[in-house]
Amino acid sequence: MAEWLAQHPLVPWVNYAGLPSSPYYERAKQYLPKGPGSIFTLGVKGGRDAGRCFVEAVKLHSHLANVGDAKSLVIHPASTTHQQLSNEEQVAAGIGPDMIRISVGLENLEDILWDLDQALAASQKAD
Repeated sequence: MAEWLAQHPLVPWVNYAGLPSSPYYERAKQYLPKGPGSIFTLGVKGGRDAGRCFVEAVKLHSHLANVGDAKSLVIHPASTTHQQLSNEEQVAAGIGPDMIRISVGLENLEDILWDLDQALAASQKAD
């Protein structure tokens, strides 16, 4: 899933230790032999409004702040959990305006990818 997203034209970046492009890739291989887990972040082309629209457009994923559930979850921290911070404070905390956090659940991979793809397309219709 992270590899698929890293190749998507509407995703400028993916932060996941399981990708060879990650600065933590070698450490993850060394310390996490079963893989780095199912939680990662990505950027959505278009910034804050696109990120908000992405989360509003998912159909399979749940829009929740918790992680590690059996179902797939997404959240746009800049417009939810960190909205009380100024833009500068969010950036200082590592929360970019385009950042989406995903916790991958147990659903079928094709269904998950379909949902992400349609939500990414919808995110580009942000006002």
